[in-house]
Amino acid sequence: MKNFALIGAAGYIAPRHMKAIKDTGNILVAAFDPYDGVGIMDTYFPNTSYFVEFERYDRHIEKLKREQKKIDYVSVCSPNYLHDSHIRFGLRHDAEVICEKPIVLNPWNIDALQEIEKETGRNIYSILQLRLHDAIIALWKKVIKSPAEKTYDIDLTYLTSRGNWYYTSWKGQIEKSGGIATNIGVHFFDMLTWIFGGLKSQVVHINTHDRASGILELERATVRWFLSINEECLPREVLAAGKRTYRSIQIEGEELEFSEGFTDLHTLSYQDVLDGGGFRIGETREAIQIVHDIRHAEIKGLHGDYHPLARLPLSKHPFVRNN
Repeated sequence: MKNFALIGAAGYIAPRHMKAIKDTGNILVAAFDPYDGVGIMDTYFPNTSYFVEFERYDRHIEKLKREQKKIDYVSVCSPNYLHDSHIRFGLRHDAEVICEKPIVLNPWNIDALQEIEKETGRNIYSILQLRLHDAIIALWKKVIKSPAEKTYDIDLTYLTSRGNWYYTSWKGQIEKSGGIATNIGVHFFDMLTWIFGGLKSQVVHINTHDRASGILELERATVRWFLSINEECLPREVLAAGKRTYRSIQIEGEELEFSEGFTDLHTLSYQDVLDGGGFRIGETREAIQIVHDIRHAEIKGLHGDYHPLARLPLSKHPFVRNN
């Protein structure tokens, strides 16, 4: 049984980490979040020591170490822009770190963290759960076995509706979240580069407060991508069914079915780490570089080839802070 500490206990993704810690037979010893709406902890670890002030949390972790009850793993589920700092916290306390994606916002942050890995002798792992999805693994195997010269034509569409709260929260602030491509797209870009090879070039057609779209030229694929948090972009049949999320990956005109099988991917990710595997921080570099470059790219507009949904009318949201 390993001792875990968690940073970011009140966030959307935190319950998946709590479940993964419990399902792998380990214990959550301490948790921190400045927001105290963390009743979900009663479902998994009601006896966990919980803190709303980081200084007291830090002191508690240090106290446990001196009492020979040191933390083995720190799980980081905090806002994107704080990942770098909270990973460093875990390493300084002589713990391994498991961090949600995006692991950092800028590629040079990876270099600095790898140096600290060497100095501390501890490892940083990223949650790249799509790499563990059965349908994605099957696609990876198919591509590996195909002729080396074979290239693929891909359309990626991911629409996940967000309400007004999004623009007030840190997620709506590009300097904190990294913007749409980083916040909701980085795991897809990681998955695609894992399967189809590294980036050769890219074009960004749109990048606004509620959508982004462009083309990635990978070693073995051309990917037209469209991401949005605006429900107006959802297909009519999805809206009619009362759903607020739509994901689609079409490869050579055929739909990749991967709508199921997401429930336990965080648990699989944790078990992989505990078994001596896991995805190390260096494996995140390609996707982090892509979303960083999207954030700073010149916007080309709708010229040449582009994703069909990029033609949808743009909207201005009254609560947007940065656009």
